[in-house]
Amino acid sequence: MLILALETSTEAGSCALWQDGKVIECRCPAGQSHSATLLPLVRELLAEAACRIGDLDAVAFGCGPGAFTGLRVACAAAQGLAEAAGKPVVPVVGLAAMAAAAGGERVMTLLDARMGEVYAAVWQRAGDRWVADDGIRVGPPADLSLDGDVPLVCGNALSAYPELAARVAGLGLMQRPEILPEAAWIARLAVPMLQRGEAIDPAQAAPLYVRDKVARTVAERLADGGKA
Repeated sequence: MLILALETSTEAGSCALWQDGKVIECRCPAGQSHSATLLPLVRELLAEAACRIGDLDAVAFGCGPGAFTGLRVACAAAQGLAEAAGKPVVPVVGLAAMAAAAGGERVMTLLDARMGEVYAAVWQRAGDRWVADDGIRVGPPADLSLDGDVPLVCGNALSAYPELAARVAGLGLMQRPEILPEAAWIARLAVPMLQRGEAIDPAQAAPLYVRDKVARTVAERLADGGKA
């Protein structure tokens, strides 16, 4: 089985190729737009593996949540590549990929949503699936309910919001702030999804935004002492 995976929901974009259990990954250059660097990286990746687009069984992508522009880049690229290959698309939730990367059986993922908010979910491993207890939530760190029964908390929101990290530390929970959605883990989660028949037609692929607000209003910025 050969699966190409794309992940651009954060500044740390990447692409990966899963080939019969072996994964190779390339990371997007820092400081450059994913829209400019992702497809050239995909070409390099396929060339390294001596594969062609038509050899793929599916194209997976991190569907979100995350940066709105980044989500659209990965989704559009996945759609175009899958159409060219005549293969299906596998949308993988980036927070689930974070939980898988962090290790453990029960994990809370906290991804910086910008605008003073956090994407949060508690995940439980169920065989080859990761299931979110109460779905994915978004809101201010101060409003986030922490579960002391979840031994491991991961994600860059721990670095972005020190007060949140302090609350997690106060509960004695393990922290892994370096964990972000990565294409290698998108690919690994896509494999059983494809085997379960959860792939979709490329035309049906869409980002998972969770939040429908792109930026703070002028009034909101001024209320916090910012500039219009």
